[in-house]
Amino acid sequence: MAAMPAELFAVLAAMPDEARVTRAGRDFWVGHLHGREVVAVLSRIGKVAAATTATLLLAEFGVTQIVFTGVAGGLGEGVKVGDVVVADALLQHDMDASPLFPRFELPGTDISRLHPPRALVDTVCRSLREALAPETLAARQPALMEQLASLGLGQPVVHRGLVISGDQFLSSARACAALRGALPDALAVEMEGAAVAQVCHDFGVPVTVLRTISDRADDTAHLDFPRFLEAVASPYAVAMLGALLPLI
Repeated sequence: MAAMPAELFAVLAAMPDEARVTRAGRDFWVGHLHGREVVAVLSRIGKVAAATTATLLLAEFGVTQIVFTGVAGGLGEGVKVGDVVVADALLQHDMDASPLFPRFELPGTDISRLHPPRALVDTVCRSLREALAPETLAARQPALMEQLASLGLGQPVVHRGLVISGDQFLSSARACAALRGALPDALAVEMEGAAVAQVCHDFGVPVTVLRTISDRADDTAHLDFPRFLEAVASPYAVAMLGALLPLI
């Protein structure tokens, strides 16, 4: 699952035999990538839209695991633009059914945080750190190295931790400070991952959520987002999938 069209197009360009199948107004691309049978699809924006897409992948196409790649706002200290966050926990920051249930808890489940399998997260982090290491990028994607330098970005760091999701586009320092106060260990914030994780939890299917940090989710200065998406986030998505698919 890709969060942005540019990321999906980059993945499709690497698939030699994709065939389009349309379900519920969504285009699913069935084919192969790095020797694996895959279905590629745009998640759509927001929790409900992404959950619908994930449900279709599982129920209609019978996929055995989901890999979600997209951009996010950085929240955690030391999480910089151009870094990657691998989710080892996911939570819906706008879920609040109190006083019936504790804040953030998914009603009827007794849980608020959804955890991908630990061994899977270990494998993902290890392989991505190798794939995004300076020597690997210099050898395999020198153009990406040049783009990072031209945007004033350093070498990407792969972080592991809590990713939070909500149906809000956060762009103010005040909103980010409130989230940090409530969830001090959150590393990144976005709009889909925890909903996809909830669907995968219900189906008993593993999920991997990878988020490239495009901004600090506050009112500080932003990079040229379209350029960042095209020059950095999309090549990251292809590189990360290339590293992961042979292993997971």
